[in-house]
Formats: sequence, C-alpha cells, structure tokens
Amino acid sequence: MNKAEQNRINEILGLLEENYKGAGSELKYKNPFELLIATILAAQCTDRQVNKVTPDLFAEYPGPEEMITLTEEELGAIIHSCGFYKTKSRNILQTCRILLAEYGGQVPDDLESLTKLPGVGRKTANVVLSNAFGRDAIAVDTHVHRVSNRLGLADAKDVLNTEFQLMENIPKHKWSAAHHWLIFHGRRVCKARKPDCENCFLQHLCKYRNKNLNA
Repeated sequence: MNKAEQNRINEILGLLEENYKGAGSELKYKNPFELLIATILAAQCTDRQVNKVTPDLFAEYPGPEEMITLTEEELGAIIHSCGFYKTKSRNILQTCRILLAEYGGQVPDDLESLTKLPGVGRKTANVVLSNAFGRDAIAVDTHVHRVSNRLGLADAKDVLNTEFQLMENIPKHKWSAAHHWLIFHGRRVCKARKPDCENCFLQHLCKYRNKNLNA
C-alpha cells in the first residue's frame, strides 16, 4: 500500500472514530452466553427485535443448563419473531448441549472452538470474542461488508476476504472499535439502497462516491 492510500485510510478511521466514538454492540447482554445466543438470534434479524425477545428468555433460562430443558418447539415459540426460528431453535439447543458436554457450561474464548458450535460462523464468533472477551476482532456483517468496500477499506466480493483485508488495512488495536464504527455508519448514513452521500462526512475520501461522480 502506498503512503497516499495509507493516509486516506487513516483519515477515514479518524473521522469514523470522531463521529462514532463509544459505539458498541446494540444487543443487550450480561455475559458471554447471553451474547452468544443473542448473536445467533440476530442473524437476518434486527438487534432491536432480538432485544425485545431476550430479556424474558434469559430471565427464565439464564444458562445452557436451563435452556436445554426446552424443546425445539417451546424455544421456537419464544423466539418466533426473530425469524428462521426453527433453525435457530435447533442450533441454540445443540450449542447448549455442546457447551455443557465439552466446556463445562462456559462459552469458549477462541475462534476455532466457537465456529464449531451450530449456528456460529466467523461473524458471530468474532462478535463474541470482541464484545464478551475483549479480543481484537472484526466481525463482518452486511453493514461492515458494504461500507468498507464502498469506502475502499477493502476490495472484496465476499465477507471472508473483506475480513482479511480489513485486518491488513486497519491497525489491530482498532479492529473491534472499527467494526462498530462501520456498522453505525452503515445504519445511519451509508445505507444499502440509498446511501446519503450528500450528507456523509467521508464523501471526499470515498471511492464509491468518487466513482459515481466520475461515471
């Protein structure tokens, strides 16, 4: 990467931090188990909807030992409004059984172990590692993938390569924070169907914006 490109990326990161300083997960949780379950539920569902479901769920079933007393149908009825409830119910209960059988009921704190759990891909695992365990990680969801590629922080067609490129282009100690900055920017400004380029504080640095202006 040449110096000009590095300076451009550094300026983008600086402006994101300035505008979204303190940004964090919008999922409500008290411990790694709650975050793991909430993140599984958040697949193709909004954090706001998940937060409507989880308080009552966790109040009655606070850990894997309590949650496996539910049948798939019973759990499905509770999480129905989060979508794909049959698959999520099955994955959550299988995950709870594995946590009890292999990890003493605790959520593992490494990527390899987490991604072996049903319903847990790299994105979910990185969310848990970053937010619950304080590890440096970039969780690439649709917002992060879209915004980082529009800005030119990455140039990838899939989330995995976007993640790897962001890990190269962003200083490690900023990975977790940058993940949240990009999500906030994607939800508030750089929306999927109609990005608000005119009111974006990054427009002078954005490859997507400059490409459209010069098209």
